[in-house]
Amino acid sequence: LHLTSSYRDYILPMATKVETAAKEKQKKQLDDKVASLKNAVAKDMHFVPVPLLLTVLVCSGFLVILSYRDFFSTGKVIFGPMDEAMLQFTKSMQWYDDTKGWKSSQGGFSAVRALTTDENDMGGFFIRKVAGAVALGFHMQKLFPMLAQGSNTHWGKGHFNPILITSALGNLVIASFYFSNLKDLKAAGAQDMAFGIIVALVVESFVMVNYVMSAFLRNNAGNEILPAKLPLGKTANCVVCKIAARTVAIVSGMTAIIAGRDFFFPGQELPFPPHDDIYLEWTGAFIHSPPPFSKESEEHGLEAPLHTGEKFISRLMALYLLVICFQKFFSCFLIRVGNDNSGLVKCKLFWQYQTIGNLFVLFAFRVFGGAALTASFDVRWHLMSIGYETFILGLYGFTS
Repeated sequence: LHLTSSYRDYILPMATKVETAAKEKQKKQLDDKVASLKNAVAKDMHFVPVPLLLTVLVCSGFLVILSYRDFFSTGKVIFGPMDEAMLQFTKSMQWYDDTKGWKSSQGGFSAVRALTTDENDMGGFFIRKVAGAVALGFHMQKLFPMLAQGSNTHWGKGHFNPILITSALGNLVIASFYFSNLKDLKAAGAQDMAFGIIVALVVESFVMVNYVMSAFLRNNAGNEILPAKLPLGKTANCVVCKIAARTVAIVSGMTAIIAGRDFFFPGQELPFPPHDDIYLEWTGAFIHSPPPFSKESEEHGLEAPLHTGEKFISRLMALYLLVICFQKFFSCFLIRVGNDNSGLVKCKLFWQYQTIGNLFVLFAFRVFGGAALTASFDVRWHLMSIGYETFILGLYGFTS
């Protein structure tokens, strides 16, 4: 009886405590495993895959450096002889001067003159600055959303898919343009730089498309995204912002028409934009691409082949503008609110960096306004239109 009482009063409670402690320890281990698994899944859903990030960092980083140079220090050689050959081909070095050390303009905006003359060729300088601005905006739009990823942009939810697929298409179009001009580039000794740019664009596009396709197949395999509450008055098939869509349709629509002319029919005068002939004359389009059977063709037809580089950089600027306009149209008209209400997040990835790109272009137009006016080309309407579009994109891109 005494042993039975001791077992009941002492040994049994101790055994129960040991069993309870073991269960609590096992429960804690399971909870830790579940939490670790949830964290791993959350990281996989949120962060951009490291191989994709590194590829974009290398390829777009290289192109961002080139575009930044073209915009802020036109004509500066930064990648050795192959870079110099490309600058010589496009005749971009005539505005670069470093003879006075740090006091030199070095191809920056301090090299802009208030008066346009045949010697300083401010129209050609303007083309190169705008080409650098739009190229910088395009390549920044690929790189910085991944480097500075927001807390509400999740890779696993497909938020990056639209910007990746449109950027890949833009890359391939630009690479095709370089490839189609490879004969002229090779004749000028600039084929090495062109080949490096083509490789960077194609490799980046291949990696982007590969990851987008993988994400698409994974979502179709059963990883469904849960529906969310939609904004008041919106359905899943609505455009994200009608005001932004209308603004882009007007401003970027006109930009696309003019850029399309500059790319496909350089030198051809359009009937409706005011002073279009003055713009073509100021930027040198009548010299490198004189319209056939025209007065300009009689004056400059024989020397036009000597200005292949100017035609190349002018068409490259127009192509970058067309790619940017395509991305604006895509973000405003093809991205929908969606059942998971992710449309605004996807659009903001476009609009935030399109706002910055527009500011670059706006700054270039403003700085060259005085020089353009001396050639009877008034850019005030351009400033107002681009400024309004920039305001609308920034308003909806940077506000909640």
